[in-house]
Amino acid sequence: MGGRAESEVAEAWEALVATARRTVADGLVVGTSGNVSVRVGDTVLVTPSGVPYDRLAPADATGVDLDGRQVLGTLVPTSELPMHLAVYRATDARAVVHTHAVHATAVSLLVPELPPVHYMTAALGGPVRVARYAAYGTDELARTMLDALTGRTGCLLQNHGTITYGASLDQAYDRTAQLEWMCRLWLTASAVPGRSPSLLTEEQLAEVAERLRGYGQRA
Repeated sequence: MGGRAESEVAEAWEALVATARRTVADGLVVGTSGNVSVRVGDTVLVTPSGVPYDRLAPADATGVDLDGRQVLGTLVPTSELPMHLAVYRATDARAVVHTHAVHATAVSLLVPELPPVHYMTAALGGPVRVARYAAYGTDELARTMLDALTGRTGCLLQNHGTITYGASLDQAYDRTAQLEWMCRLWLTASAVPGRSPSLLTEEQLAEVAERLRGYGQRA
């Protein structure tokens, strides 16, 4: 690995660790639950299994190829590696964030799809589906997740948590945070006795999706 490539990997690992620590600080995971990955070329850097994020150092960089073979580091990769690799193989993702966010996980116990209570639903590709339950770390979970992700950039995992992806760690994390917020919003509104939350229509979501294409600063 050349100097430039090593520098790119080092920077990506630093960003990955910062994102993993942020999931804990923001209450999206507890302890070492959840995991984060980022793709650099054909190498996928991933959080290692069972290591507290505040203990991760530059020398702990852990990476695999797209077939799951370890090509960097000595720490065992996250047990959720099959799920991360499935996303990279099936999409143009450059980063993946998986959490056990409380409100999102609660929603996964109640409905097959998060109702469209807010226009940020469009930022995830449409109403967020719930992938049916499968044991963590299994190929079956990876398959059910991909089904739920069809046409979406995030989904809920039944009795488990969330997974989102994006073109960068920041984007993937932002989608996770937005998803957790929308789940909290729906649960809060649904808890009012005798009232049902108003939902956005397909036409309203389509309008937002079009507007989001031009959102942000121009280069």
